[in-house]
Amino acid sequence: QVQLVESGGGLVQAGGSLRLSCAASGRTFSRYNMGWFRQAPGKEREFVATISWSGDNTYYADSVKGRFTISRDNAKNTEYLQMNSLKPEDTAVYYCAAGGIGGIRTSDYGYWGQGTQVTVSS
Repeated sequence: QVQLVESGGGLVQAGGSLRLSCAASGRTFSRYNMGWFRQAPGKEREFVATISWSGDNTYYADSVKGRFTISRDNAKNTEYLQMNSLKPEDTAVYYCAAGGIGGIRTSDYGYWGQGTQVTVSS
């Protein structure tokens, strides 16, 4: 079992930066591939980024590639999403997720946080 709690969301102007954190409970955090997803009002939840259990491998959605960076600190049981050059279209609730498979589909992950709101003003 893994429990996930996101933090770091907020309101930022276009071009600004935010860093999201996802704190995990349990001693098995390092065994899970981790991911970030987001959901804007009226839209389906979409993949943002994923990182392997070791942190050696990452993969990003085209819409955030070059602007967002996913990382993790297994000693701290924490995953991060550094978001730079934010755009109004990045506005969404951001969710962290843990799963044995990883991947880009929501079904690849078995554990989810409650989400944190990110709002980017133009």
